[in-house]
Amino acid sequence: MKKTAFVTGGTGFVGSHLVEELFRRGYTEVRCLVRKDLKWLEGLPVRVVSGDLSSIEALWEGLQGVDYVYHVAGVTRARDEASFERGNVQATRNMLGAVRLAAPGVKRVLVTSSLAAVGECPEGMADEATPLRPISRYGRSKAEMERALFRQNEDGARYIETLPVTIVRPPSVYGPREADIYTVFRAAAKGVFAMVGSGRSAEISLVHARDLVRGMVDAAEHDVTIGETYFIGSDRPYGWREMKTAIAGALGRKVVTIPVPRSMISSVGAASELLGRLTGRYPALNREKAREIRDACKMCSSEKAHRDFGYRERLSLEEGMRETVAWYREKGWL
Repeated sequence: MKKTAFVTGGTGFVGSHLVEELFRRGYTEVRCLVRKDLKWLEGLPVRVVSGDLSSIEALWEGLQGVDYVYHVAGVTRARDEASFERGNVQATRNMLGAVRLAAPGVKRVLVTSSLAAVGECPEGMADEATPLRPISRYGRSKAEMERALFRQNEDGARYIETLPVTIVRPPSVYGPREADIYTVFRAAAKGVFAMVGSGRSAEISLVHARDLVRGMVDAAEHDVTIGETYFIGSDRPYGWREMKTAIAGALGRKVVTIPVPRSMISSVGAASELLGRLTGRYPALNREKAREIRDACKMCSSEKAHRDFGYRERLSLEEGMRETVAWYREKGWL
């Protein structure tokens, strides 16, 4: 059976892995919204739709007659709230409004949110019933994006009621092409690993990009997932020492732990942001990210995804780290 998909954010880290998974699944046509550069889509047989999420013409061209829409595009790093609102909330509204007009027969619209939308979580482990109390600009924009799906729009309808929408919330994602967690690999390749606390207890849900996108496509293709939200992460959370051991093993070298007191995380984020201003680049570790590291929920349960469509993590942490390090070395990143 022929299947067509329209992907936003396909040139990025997760989006490019998703496009590869769609072709692996036998999708006959994958249309990708591209602003300028194909980036990681170079060499893939995608149909390029030139434009962005503010272009009605581009959205109309990409959406006409599609079976599946995978909305991955979004702003993950910005200096102000307005940029997040435009890139994550308003852009999603634009896309969903265009879907209703250009693709009334669409089978599924998969919207990518984030664990960051949860924010504060006294229980430590979030599930889909956990209230959204985000603490960062990024998290607030993702939470607001989700809430927008349930609000009445200009014609009195709710997107979640008029479209077959499924929401997925990944935790931290790693793998080939990832450029933020990569800084941890780069430091480890130099022999150091910064660790908050003892690192012995489980503290973080982590998912390899290939496991994530497999779960995303499964979620989009199952009937029971319409109108539902899912965490797609690791089968269990990991401790920082476990991560250090896996990375050091993949690198094949000894790595020394540099302890970072929890009280110092905000100062480290502020210093990194100041350095970024001097170099003209907004760093991956900034004050907002430091706030998430210190106070936001970093663990989530994927049990609902397992129950509804059989999702399980396939790549072990060790295997995923080896693959990631091998790619970084192949591309000259390490």
